[in-house]
Amino acid sequence: MSQPPSSEPKGRVLRFRPRGSFLTRQLREPSPVEDLGKYERPTGEDDYRHRMIVNGLALVATIVLIVIGIWIANTMAQMRKNQDCVLSGRRGCMPVETPVSPRY
Repeated sequence: MSQPPSSEPKGRVLRFRPRGSFLTRQLREPSPVEDLGKYERPTGEDDYRHRMIVNGLALVATIVLIVIGIWIANTMAQMRKNQDCVLSGRRGCMPVETPVSPRY
């Protein structure tokens, strides 16, 4: 391959225009939301302890939701198993626990 002469530029920047004509293009309306910079925390010292407490609480909440989800799934599976047993015509599908009363 031949190298271009050093007097020629090595690259070109192309300017892309938006599609459509200027008349059909809709102009952007100003954003209804003000600048969000006022909600940013000031750059400074990071409150590591507070962040770790919040992360711990988020972890506990996630674990609780997972345990509740597993419990619901197991309950639904057991109910489906019992329902299938009853609908197949069998008896004694659900064991009935009776408290044992002491005999005198």
